[in-house]
Amino acid sequence: MKCNICSNSEGVHICNVNRTYGKGEELLVIENVPIISCPHSGESYMTAETLQKIEQVKLNCKIFAVARFVDVVSLNEDNAAISL
Repeated sequence: MKCNICSNSEGVHICNVNRTYGKGEELLVIENVPIISCPHSGESYMTAETLQKIEQVKLNCKIFAVARFVDVVSLNEDNAAISL
């Protein structure tokens, strides 16, 4: 596999990440999104096929989505003293 940015093939690999779209009540999290990562160019990107699948999921999220409750933390002045 070659990087589409720099054409390097050494070290280029696919890793799965989670991507979020929207916010609040409309938040959608898509898990296990394959991205191509190149250590040479420092870039990570999705293929056209992956982007098309994401668009289909977004258009039909009521069919595919499973509701989950998650903890959400906002980094603001109230919790700025917490050392990370």
